Amino acid sequence: MHRELPGVRVQAWLGDKLATESPDGLRLQNPGTRTAIVTSTRQILAAGFEGAHFDLEPLHSGDADYLDLLDRLHAVTRAHDAQLSVAAHQIDPLPAFHSFWGTVTNHPKWWSQAYFGQVARRVDQIAVMSYDTMQPLQSLYGGYVAQQTSLALEVTPDSTDLLMGLPFFHENRFGHHASAETVPAAVRGVRLGLSRTDAHRTNFGVALYVDFAATEADWTAYREDWVR
Repeated sequence: MHRELPGVRVQAWLGDKLATESPDGLRLQNPGTRTAIVTSTRQILAAGFEGAHFDLEPLHSGDADYLDLLDRLHAVTRAHDAQLSVAAHQIDPLPAFHSFWGTVTNHPKWWSQAYFGQVARRVDQIAVMSYDTMQPLQSLYGGYVAQQTSLALEVTPDSTDLLMGLPFFHENRFGHHASAETVPAAVRGVRLGLSRTDAHRTNFGVALYVDFAATEADWTAYREDWVR
């Protein structure tokens, strides 16, 4: 990677399913599980990676065991002069919406804005999974992303890199309409949220999910609407 892309920081993407909504998966409430994750991270960094990105789902708002894990992981990454990065759930579009949705569906999906801030203060980089939003139209999706961008900016420290996810995939399923969740709509929303909330922020960008499903049109929209 360093030979082909000089100057690019190479992070290991570590993801797994949590046993929060089914009996299967990682149980962060088990101290031994958290210790094993920390041990694995040390091995990843010793192998030469310059950071670790964690995508643990579904992670419910207010999970104190996750915060404990991040504190321990950050101590390890700082000692290696490496980055700690996480994928983050979306933020409540309405106050306490995650509680309502969790009661109705057993899948809270969103985090409270306060919990998002607690996570953001414990990492070097946080990437919002701003897709799978259930929005049926590009205009509604763009407005939703603008709101998510503003909510995240309000509670993310200036020292933490904040990235907003772009939907580089084209599935049609519950929660995701490919015709609505497009790269141009997402970028418009990100730009609007940034300009009205913290226009001069420097540690900010977009995260492209996921490159192997992207089309040339996705890359063109990214280059023309965001990079330029």
